Amino acid sequence: MSISNSGFCVLMAAVACIAGCGKQERIEAVQLAKALSAKKADYASSNTIEKDFVSSARAWCAGITANGAGRGAELDQNAVVAAEIAKSAVAVSAQLSQVRQVVDEQTLKEPYPQEVRNTLITQLTKRQRLLQDMRAALEQAAPQFLEYRKLKTYAGDTYPDGIGKLNTMLGSYKEPEDALGTALAALKTKYGLSDSEL
Repeated sequence: MSISNSGFCVLMAAVACIAGCGKQERIEAVQLAKALSAKKADYASSNTIEKDFVSSARAWCAGITANGAGRGAELDQNAVVAAEIAKSAVAVSAQLSQVRQVVDEQTLKEPYPQEVRNTLITQLTKRQRLLQDMRAALEQAAPQFLEYRKLKTYAGDTYPDGIGKLNTMLGSYKEPEDALGTALAALKTKYGLSDSEL
């Protein structure tokens, strides 16, 4: 009888451990999901700004690569536009940094919540790198437009290297997916999280 009792106790301890481990995992999932929910508006805002700035940059770049950077006042205008578009890239990246920081700060020990977090961080980092490359190309181009003004030999039909680089990046650019929404949906589905828990 005592053997069965001790066997039963071992079994109950194992069940308690499994249940406890599952409970910890769910706690971490809720914690991460709450953090993601809190950043949904910032993330959506960064997507909107990025969409607008890419659309503006594409139209502007296409005009320059087709017709050249222009002359006189056009060069001044293009230098201003390059600086403004670069600022938009910085603004998007700053908002993504805030989202990434909140996700990064989550203390997670369980594999699945960790995996969801790491995937999201990888996607945000990749996106920030692209924005940084775009910004660098624009910042490189802005003073070149002004340099062209000083050249008497400049005919207005060429453009800065940075614009060529940017045009290539914009050509292969794909609109960002809702990585945050995907991560949140994955947690909700796996752990059956309700909106009231978040």
